[in-house]
Amino acid sequence: MFAYSFKIAWRYFFSKSNQTVINRINGFAFLMVVVATASLFIVLSAFGGLKDFGLSFSETFDPDYEIQPEKGKFLKVSDSLMKKIEEFPEVIAVAPQIEEKVFLSYDEKTQVAYLKAINQNYSQVVPVEKLITLGDWLTFEGADVVLGFGVAANLGVGVYDYSTFLNLTVPKKKKQSLLDQNPFTKVSTLVVGLYQINEELDKKYVFSRLELAQNLLQVEKEHYSSLVVKTIPAVSEEKLKKKIVSLFKDRPISLISRANQNAALYKMLNVEHLAIYFIFTLVMIIGLFNVVGALIMMVLDKQDQMKILLSLGASPQGIHRVFFILGLLICSIGGGVGLLLGITLVLIQFYFPFIYVPGTSLSYPVLFEIENVFIVFLTLMLLGTLCSAWATRGVGKKTTA
Repeated sequence: MFAYSFKIAWRYFFSKSNQTVINRINGFAFLMVVVATASLFIVLSAFGGLKDFGLSFSETFDPDYEIQPEKGKFLKVSDSLMKKIEEFPEVIAVAPQIEEKVFLSYDEKTQVAYLKAINQNYSQVVPVEKLITLGDWLTFEGADVVLGFGVAANLGVGVYDYSTFLNLTVPKKKKQSLLDQNPFTKVSTLVVGLYQINEELDKKYVFSRLELAQNLLQVEKEHYSSLVVKTIPAVSEEKLKKKIVSLFKDRPISLISRANQNAALYKMLNVEHLAIYFIFTLVMIIGLFNVVGALIMMVLDKQDQMKILLSLGASPQGIHRVFFILGLLICSIGGGVGLLLGITLVLIQFYFPFIYVPGTSLSYPVLFEIENVFIVFLTLMLLGTLCSAWATRGVGKKTTA
């Protein structure tokens, strides 16, 4: 039963009607399926490229995981405890850090920023020294600091400017004596380098060695704001968390992944991705209305042939199946051509860019993902099945009538 329906539908797909207007309608319907499919795939690939490009900045600057205290601002961690964490097979490197808001002043200009104090092991977790675009990275000796370009521009700071030092000021945390009425602690530092990531981060952080921050903030030794952790790819967060929590039995801690560190950014990108998918799915639905029109015109054009098929013993259900399969053929073959076109354009843009971001020499980012191929094709076939079923409803009954 299905075989002859498929053969007739296959013949109708490639044969031409005697009426030119029907051929044009069929051709336009096929073209709209191709364009809608290619458009959805290209847009998803382009957004994937933009998403990957945007997240590359956070992936460069943020650690894989961060261990933070659930209560209080600081976490006491001994060197032996850090070594135990490093011995886990999932962990590549661990480094402590102190992060605190400080007041910057330089040549009568001021700004509030975050001091990120680190040790030499930090570069094994986050290769931040590779982001230096002017000057040098920290020597971890003395009072040298590294700023973002945004902070440097606001304060007018230069690299290795020995004529004027950058002052870091914080309120004192310990009680003052009667002889010491100054409520602030200040340290003068030398700017040795500038880093550049993005506009937000360039205006936020000041890097220094760990001991400088401990003295400035009056923090005891082995007390840190958090520990940053670099792990192997595709590590199980639940298993890693259980192992680390077991080492901090007397102190409640939180293990925060990179995605949770930028929860708002990831949520925004996922919502935008979903919105773009639904918008272009609507475009595909509009394009599939042409398939509905083409099927209706084909049913009207093939009335005489359907009567012949019925007289030869074909059932009304078989006649209905012919045009339903014809709709699926238009969607599947048109979708295949559209995907082939979309994949070709995306790969050309990826390897041989021809579209650039306006006003720059930066090629527009795209990302080829095999899951987008399945998403687009399954979306097309689901909508195409519904459209074909709706367009061919009652075809067998009308023919027998």
